[in-house]
Parts: sequence; structure tokens; C-alpha cells
Amino acid sequence: MRIAIVGASGAVGQEFLSLLEERHTLPVDELVLFGSVRSAGSKYIFRGMELTVRQLAHNDDFKGIDIALVSAGGGTSKEYADTITKHGTWMIDNSSAFRMDTDVPLVVPEINPQDALDAPRRIIANPNCSTIIMVLALNPIEQLSHIKRVHVATYQSSSGAGAAAMAELESQQAAIVRGETPHVEKFAHQLAYNLIPHIDVFTDNDYTKEEMKMAWETQKILHSDVRVSATCVRVPVLRAHSESVWVETERPLEIDEVRRALASAPGVVVQDDPSHNLYPMPLFAAGTDPVYVGRLRKDTSCDNGLTFWCSGDQIRKGAALNAIQIAETLLSLPR
Repeated sequence: MRIAIVGASGAVGQEFLSLLEERHTLPVDELVLFGSVRSAGSKYIFRGMELTVRQLAHNDDFKGIDIALVSAGGGTSKEYADTITKHGTWMIDNSSAFRMDTDVPLVVPEINPQDALDAPRRIIANPNCSTIIMVLALNPIEQLSHIKRVHVATYQSSSGAGAAAMAELESQQAAIVRGETPHVEKFAHQLAYNLIPHIDVFTDNDYTKEEMKMAWETQKILHSDVRVSATCVRVPVLRAHSESVWVETERPLEIDEVRRALASAPGVVVQDDPSHNLYPMPLFAAGTDPVYVGRLRKDTSCDNGLTFWCSGDQIRKGAALNAIQIAETLLSLPR
């Protein structure tokens, strides 16, 4: 089994390396690293071996590669998709380049693993990080009663914009402590000690692209006509996203049955004991695999509504882990 990582030096690429090191459910006989001109030549240790990053190029380097885990940006994914797949390599893409293409499955393995086999271009898309976190909590509820409508407000950490954005948040905080003016580059405004209700570009309907991704991708993953309205907010947290979610179902649901369904759902951990101040928080979700769900309660504005709060690590389950689980799914499903 030959595995490639494209974008090995980025935040998600580094998480790919870490996860492949600690997980043995995906066999790796050989690991090949690819990157940009800038990162080519960089060296990383994997299972005791020193690996050198190759420059991504339009050649036959992917011949013999079984699966490529790609996280190098949408432009790179579009440019190199044919190069990566032309010899039969499965391309699991972490960008938004192909997510809504009808001939590219969008997969969260705990929810729609069979979709991974319907990939005529040998490309499988990894969903948006905020979408993954939300649909893992929505799917058990959908199994109880069809979800008609979702309103969600996200609280997205700096990690969603990459390693440089995390470093910028840390440098801004340090600058403010020193009494200096913080440098702003990765975000539209200073993130330290601030909230920015703006992630990705604004579209014609005044929602951002990030907000519309959550609407479109949720429908595709759940195979549902659910209507989703999102407000996505960048918050001064280093790692792990959180979301406040309002759900309207076709029939009223009791909170106890929802809690039981969530507790038995793969990839979900219920943390819901307000009397002991137990609820999900990004501080404790960071560096872990599950999506944590809590603050479960009836929606006081809607008879068939309920609301909850969830947190999950954006780099792990929201990106690298989900992609690796897709690769594991490809090997486990009968063809």
C-alpha cells in the first residue's frame, strides 16, 4: 500500500503524518510526500524513517500510488487532479474544489460510507470542517425524525485558516501584551480579543461562501432536502471549532431519546450535565477525535425544535482524520 500526502508541510498535511503514525487501521508500506516549490526538500520523520518532500509536478510520480491525501488548496487540487488520478490513484481531496460536483462523492464515513464507491473520477471530496462537525450530530437526529430546518452559528478557531493564521493569533496576543499594535494579515481584522463574523468571501445573497457550503454540503451528505441557514464567526481560539445549532424536525422529539441516539452514534461523545458545568468546549476538544455534543434542550420558540452545542477539532475530524477514514473506508467496502 503506497500512500501520498500532497501539501505535507501545511497544518493538515502535518496532521496526516501524525495520524498515520498513530493509527494502524490504514496500512502504509510506503509514504510519499509532495509539496510546493517552497516546501520541496523539507524533511520529516515517519515511523523512524526520514522522508523528503518532493515538488508536485505534472509527471508520472503518482504511478503506483494507491491513495493520495490532498490538502494543498482548491487551485492546486483542480490543476493536479488529472495528474494524480491518471494512473488509478484515489484522490481524497480536502479542498472545496470538487465538493458539489455531481460525479464526486462528499463523504463522512460514519454517515454515508457507500457514497465513496460512486466515484467515477477516482476523486472523493472531504467536506468543510464545520459541516463535518455539524452533520455528525445531525445524523442521529435525522434517524429519529426528518430534519426540516437548521439554524447554526459557528465559532471557528484560527486553525481553520491554517498554521500561519494560528501563528498570527499568537503573535497578536503577544503584541497586545507588550503594548504594541498587532499585525493583521490572515484575517480581515484583528482576531485577538475580537470576533469576526466573516469567513470566506461574501456571495450575492450576503451569506459568505463558508455559510453556503454548510447548507449545500449538509444536503449532499445526508441526501436530504433540509434547509440550513448559517452564520460563521471566527473566534480567538487556536484550535477546535464550536457550533450552536437549532433544529426543527417533522415530529417533536424528547430530549432523552435524542441524547440516547447521540450517545450511540459513532464519532460522537455526549457531554451534557449542566448541573456539574459539563458541556463541550474547544479547549478540551482540541487534539481529540470525536465531536462533543451538549447543552441539549427543547427550543422554546418551536414546538418541533431542539437546540444543542457542539465542539470538534477542526484539523483532526474536521479535516485530516475524516480523509484518512475515507481511505480506510475504500479498503473495507466490498466492490
